[in-house]
Amino acid sequence: MNEELKNVLIVKLSAMGDVIHALPVSYAIKETFPEAKVTWVVEPPSLDLLKMNPCVDRIILFNKKNFRSLKGFMKEFFPFKQELQEQSYDAVLDLQGLFKSAAIAFFAKSNIKLGICNMRELSDKISKPVVGENAEGHIVERYLDTARAVGCVVNEVAFPIQVPLEQSEKARSIMEHAGIREGNPFVVFVVGANWPNKRWPTENFAALGDWFYQLAVVPVLIGSGDQDEMFAKEIESKMEIPPINLVNKTNIPQLAHVLRSSRLVIGGDTGPVHLGSALGVRTIMLMGPTNVERNGPFGQLQNAIEVERPCKGCWKRACPKKEICLEKIPVNFVKEKIESMS
Repeated sequence: MNEELKNVLIVKLSAMGDVIHALPVSYAIKETFPEAKVTWVVEPPSLDLLKMNPCVDRIILFNKKNFRSLKGFMKEFFPFKQELQEQSYDAVLDLQGLFKSAAIAFFAKSNIKLGICNMRELSDKISKPVVGENAEGHIVERYLDTARAVGCVVNEVAFPIQVPLEQSEKARSIMEHAGIREGNPFVVFVVGANWPNKRWPTENFAALGDWFYQLAVVPVLIGSGDQDEMFAKEIESKMEIPPINLVNKTNIPQLAHVLRSSRLVIGGDTGPVHLGSALGVRTIMLMGPTNVERNGPFGQLQNAIEVERPCKGCWKRACPKKEICLEKIPVNFVKEKIESMS
């Protein structure tokens, strides 16, 4: 397709890490077609992330949970459909590839509807899968193959993220109040993950934190939700000197400032770790059920550490063997990786 694109719809709803991986598509569209208007349909958890993307002109919010009841569906469907159909699109890119994204693509007014190479839940009946040269490669490149299919020349893989000044200032205040002095070196530990088998044991984080203190580098814990709060408290209780705990203390833009101010980000295959990598921060990703080639920290895959198990890359949310997947990545492995990066 070589026609000039004027309006493009991107459907990428969740989760945080997945939306981060899709950000370069919006940049690629603007890089090739600077005048194009990019509309993005997203769910509430990743809304703040998209608001930091200068390549997105219009955001349509999809409140999935409101559609689950008949009453909610009747209330939400027609206003959502009306907003979606306010304009026609030269192309619709379904980067989710699931039934819910297919339903959105179906109602969008466009003659060209494309999706990722591995469409599921009958989404390939609505949007044509793009099986490009990166179909077996990193997920970022798989998404970019859809942009290439509509004529985008991807000269640079860029993650367009701009943290608003007021959010940066608020983040500095939060950090200072917590005990992080401006200019002092610190590392970020991402303590949790949605999948149980993407989490590194708390005793490992604690041991690594003690090691960093010996190097005069402060460990800072980040995360969100009650479970991450519990993990953070466990790490605190196991350390000789308590780390700085910012779990549940920041929103996404403030978290982005914390991450980009750090020397290093360490954690599993989860959203905040991918955000650190997207911001250009050195990132160590500890991986078990997912593989490096598809999901590793983009641009620095050499900094991923995969668990030494024959079943690695199983893509199971929880271990069928009831094992703690990432406990097979010892603290010394991570120390060695850090020392090799210095």
